[in-house]
Parts: sequence; C-alpha cells; structure tokens
Amino acid sequence: MDPNFKILVADDEKRDLRLMEDLLTPLGYEVLLASNGREAVERVREVPPDLILLDVIMPKMNGFEVAKRLKEDDNTRAIPIVMVTSLDAAEDRAKAFDAGADDFLSKPIDKTELKARVQSLLKVKAYNDHMRDYQQELEAEVAQKTKELSQALEKVKGASLETIYRLSRAAETKDEDTGAHIQRVSRYAAAVARRMGLDEQTAEDILYAAPMHDVGKIGTPDHILQKPGRLIQEEWEIMKQHAAIGARILEGSNAEFIKLAEVIALTHHEQWSGAGYSRGLRGREIPLAGRIAAIADVFDALTSKRPYRREPLSLQEALSWIERERGKHFDPEVVEAFLAALEEILSVREEHKWRRCSAL
Repeated sequence: MDPNFKILVADDEKRDLRLMEDLLTPLGYEVLLASNGREAVERVREVPPDLILLDVIMPKMNGFEVAKRLKEDDNTRAIPIVMVTSLDAAEDRAKAFDAGADDFLSKPIDKTELKARVQSLLKVKAYNDHMRDYQQELEAEVAQKTKELSQALEKVKGASLETIYRLSRAAETKDEDTGAHIQRVSRYAAAVARRMGLDEQTAEDILYAAPMHDVGKIGTPDHILQKPGRLIQEEWEIMKQHAAIGARILEGSNAEFIKLAEVIALTHHEQWSGAGYSRGLRGREIPLAGRIAAIADVFDALTSKRPYRREPLSLQEALSWIERERGKHFDPEVVEAFLAALEEILSVREEHKWRRCSAL
C-alpha cells in the first residue's frame, strides 16, 4: 500500500485508539487519532485523510452525526467512512448507512478483516481520486481548447467582417465621399438591434449583413451615382433599382447573415408610411432588419458628405429630421431604440470618421 495513505481513527476509548494504531502503522499507513466526534470533524477538515474509522458512541458528537456532517460537505464527502461498533441491531446499521457510512467493522476488531476492509476501501478511494483528477485535467484541457477555439473564431470573424466591408465597397468605390459609411451603418444597425432587445446572435447577423445594404449599386451607372445635385425622374428610377439588384446578387445563400443581407438590401429603402421602394411595403410588412438598416443608413447619409448635397447636416439637424419622420419614414419603435443607443452611435461615428476607400 501507498505509505502516504492517511487513516483517521476516532474513538473515545484510548485502548481502542492504541490498538488501531498498533494494527495499522505496521501496514505502512499514517494514523491520525481523535478522541471524540467534534475533534474528528475538526481533524478531517484540517488534514483530510484517505479513510476514516469511526466509533459510533462518542462524547460531544456521535459517529452518526460525524458521518452525516462529513458527507454533506463537498470537500469531505468522498472520504470513505467505516463505522467501528459493537452495535449489531439492523436499525443501527440502517441509521449508519443513512448517515453516509460506507462499511462496518464489528468490535472486537479482527486484524485480518481490518486489513482487508481498509485495503479495499483505499483502492476505491485511490480510483475515485484518480478519476476526479483526470476529470479536472480533462475539464481544464477542454476549457483551454475552448478558449483557443473561441480566440481563433474571433479572428476568423474579424477577418470575415473586414472582407465583407472591403467587398461591399466595390459597389461604392468611385464615390469616395461615402468614406467609412459601410462600417458605420453596420455598427449603428447592430447597436439599434441590441436596444430593441434582439438576441446577440441576431445583432451579430445584422452587423455582418448591413454592410451589404447597397451592394446593388454595382449595377448603377457612375454618372448617376456621382451626379452632383438632384436626379431627374428617369435617373431616380434607375437609382432605385439598386435595391432589387442587391437582393438578386445575395439570393440563394445558405448562410443566415447572407439571407439577412438579401432582406436588408431589398427593404432598407422601404418607409413605414408605404412611400418607399422597391415594393412599397408599409408598417410591419417591412422586415425588422430592413427597418433598422433604414434608420442607420439615413442617419449616416444625413451626417456625411454626398454628391447631391454640398455639406452634411449637423447632428442636431439630423436628429430633428429623424424625429419628424417618426411614424412616416421610420418605425416609431426603431426611432426610440436609435435614440436610446445614441451615445454608442456617436462613439462609432467618432471612431469611424470619413476616410477614403483605401483606409478601411
């Protein structure tokens, strides 16, 4: 047997304590002694043994109570307990098992039986300790691998989002005044989504989908995209087609955020009143992602340089315009969420100031 095994013997009879010590020490065990139940509990908590030989009838706290307390404690419940008693009644044994005893030894002690019981229970204890340690090592390894996988996933997601930003710029690459419009709209929309109580996965899907809201502009002629001043009606009809073109570019994907991008591309110019395009949807007919992207897109357009407007509106002018369009251009609940997220939105606006397309 492992000489490092510790066995606690608890008994109020000094003669019995000495007998147990004399029997166990030659077998290579370290023997700890306690003369009453309370002392036994204290010693177990100070130096947890590998096995406890516990007398039933003791002062201050009997063996049943000691066993019960130790088995209720997460730090000591795995320690095997052998009740050493002269009580032979079936109800006494049942009470001991109810308290958590793992085995019995009857007084007077038989040396051969003692050795066999102790060795058997210590083997069980050693196996349980090994499995506990293995489980802890396994859990630590899984936690580390999970952390590494999570970090790798975050890197992939970050690279994916940057790729989306860069590819989405292809639709607007000749319109340098849009600058970091794609990043801002993406993050504005995600902030509004969270304020509306959408779950984090949906908010993240919107973060990845919103940059593609104007991907259909790749099919819009440059002379219309870059025209200074207002478009004539014929040009405006051509411009409006970018919503449907974008949806066609994105359709047919199995990826959830691409499906969402298709919805946003098609519906981010719809208006709560029904006056928008490309389908003239109104109210809750417009998908929520489209309603969210609409306010993010318009706010950024109002506060950025554009070919059709010499100077951007001030922040207060833009917010006043959005307030006036509550219930007309915009879903009133989306406006509330936008205003609630304004501090975050302004932080994003400051972080992603205007820049040329080469500096994403």
